[in-house]
Amino acid sequence: MTRKLILNLSLLLFVIFFASGCINRATAIKNPTTDLSTIKSLYVTKYAPDRRGINKLIADKLEKRGFIVETGVDTPSNVDAVVTYKDKWMWDITMYMIELNIAIRNPKTNFPFASGNSYHTSLTRKSPEEMVDEVINNIFK
Repeated sequence: MTRKLILNLSLLLFVIFFASGCINRATAIKNPTTDLSTIKSLYVTKYAPDRRGINKLIADKLEKRGFIVETGVDTPSNVDAVVTYKDKWMWDITMYMIELNIAIRNPKTNFPFASGNSYHTSLTRKSPEEMVDEVINNIFK
């Protein structure tokens, strides 16, 4: 009986240990009162700690979707929406983006029209371009 219990516990610990590296999540939330199709121009506000140009990846993806997009640190007053983001990086042999949050906001109130998230641990990691694609595609589904 003890041997069987030890074997079962060992198997359980093995599964928990290796399954924890396979976690991923991709979500999007939209304000039901907002019609995203009315947005024509966007401004991607550069996240101050970002040294990898994620703002440019987001701007490029939005331009491919047909939006007029600018990016930088000072938001102009003549845009339909402001895009904010936060990226989080981890080390596992190489640096990789573990999480990306993007929000499309009202430029006057800063209230989010929509937001999306992509989270991939080491074993399910994606490139920054793929994570941007995943979040933007989920927001505009």
